[in-house]
Amino acid sequence: MVDPTSDHHEDIDEDEAPECATCGTPIANEVTHRVITWIEDNSVETAHFCDEECRMEWQ
Repeated sequence: MVDPTSDHHEDIDEDEAPECATCGTPIANEVTHRVITWIEDNSVETAHFCDEECRMEWQ
């Protein structure tokens, strides 16, 4: 898995890219990539989204 703090829109292979939490599409080299982060059970959780529309559908 790619470091969630890196620039996912630059030179990422689809097999190493995170998947959209809403539609499941690999997010590789997309400038529309969105990430939200939260704390749950004393650990950091993240959810990746291919664009703002998928992010809004997840809520």
